Amino acid sequence: MTFLPRVLGASLLVFGLCAALAEDEPLRPVPGKFPPLEKAKAYRGELVFVDHANRRGSIRVQGGSEVFFQHVPSPFALLPYGIVRYRGAPADLKDIPLGTMLHVRAFLPPDPSMSSLPAVPKPSVEQPAENHVILLEDEPSHCLREGQVWILKEVELQKNKAVISATLGPKADTEGKTAEQKLTLDDGTRVWRGRECLGVADLVAEGVWPAEGKRSLGGQPALLGLTWLPAGTWENRVENQFHITDLWLDDTAMHRTSSQQTGTHRSNIRTRLMPAWVDAVEYGKFGRATVTVTLFGGMDESLYADFTKGEQGVIAAAENTLKPWSSIVSSSHIASKGTIVDIIKTDAHPPLGSSGIQIRLETDLIIEGIRPGRIVRVRPAIWPHVSAPREEYLIDHRASLEDRFPTPAIFPKY
Repeated sequence: MTFLPRVLGASLLVFGLCAALAEDEPLRPVPGKFPPLEKAKAYRGELVFVDHANRRGSIRVQGGSEVFFQHVPSPFALLPYGIVRYRGAPADLKDIPLGTMLHVRAFLPPDPSMSSLPAVPKPSVEQPAENHVILLEDEPSHCLREGQVWILKEVELQKNKAVISATLGPKADTEGKTAEQKLTLDDGTRVWRGRECLGVADLVAEGVWPAEGKRSLGGQPALLGLTWLPAGTWENRVENQFHITDLWLDDTAMHRTSSQQTGTHRSNIRTRLMPAWVDAVEYGKFGRATVTVTLFGGMDESLYADFTKGEQGVIAAAENTLKPWSSIVSSSHIASKGTIVDIIKTDAHPPLGSSGIQIRLETDLIIEGIRPGRIVRVRPAIWPHVSAPREEYLIDHRASLEDRFPTPAIFPKY
């Protein structure tokens, strides 16, 4: 079993190993440009809070001087073009269970005065100033992108205790020469094998794992979903021992799980529209215009393929949280409609956040929210015309300044 890398998009593969090259000087993204992933700050932590409608949340960051469970959760917000990966597939924040260990790549706020997060006066390992995220991914997604795999060395089962010894490293390091880690399991751990979803008890019943005691696992490669659970006592605490929620034993198992998550995300985008930003507007007469937008990256390829030259399309103004403007009925009622006059592949290896695809749409209704540099959401006419949940859009005549730009008030004061 090799755990071959999935097709995560050209930008993820090209920049997969760049995080370690980040310079000391933090980068603040500028409008209209996708920041380079190699300049992003990398950290890891436990997802403890999600405000999915405003694309923000909090992470308990691993590292620093204090023990992990004492770290105050650090707020984060997704950049408009920020990408979320869960189980090796595109995802939304609402797809990821609280407690999931995540890998983060983030920058300084593009505009601190408009940020939905509190300012960080004294940045630290636990509270990084780089809290506007371009890439958020769980453990298996991170391993697939980085070309890494967990090597399972030994399992030990005792009454009320189950521990796996494993190492994490490149796929080429099949002997697992990196530092060994102890990871706990329990009856809730899902073991994915081929087309099956098993539990620890099933492996014991098959005789694959012992009912009690230790057994070598022979360096079996695997992918792991991780969370954090309290371990040990105050006098004998284990600070960074993580817990396995999911264990994928082969390519087939990982591929099936990724395919299911891709389907969930595909439905989510088709009912909420594709996010993009406006590159240019060519103004015509009597309110007509041709709008050029760049579609954001990280989506399933079938979504981009739905945009077809000569077909009808819809473009709706949105805010940096990706919330579209809407009437009481739906965003399509105040959106601009027109014909897709061109589809341009601008970059074979686009930067992370960009699809490298531009759409040119000719419309007879151009509104203030559709201007160069603004965020929009677009869809081809073949996508369903439905209404999103109330918390996920703004009503034009009712939205307050706080609705448009959520304040940091829900987060802790520093």
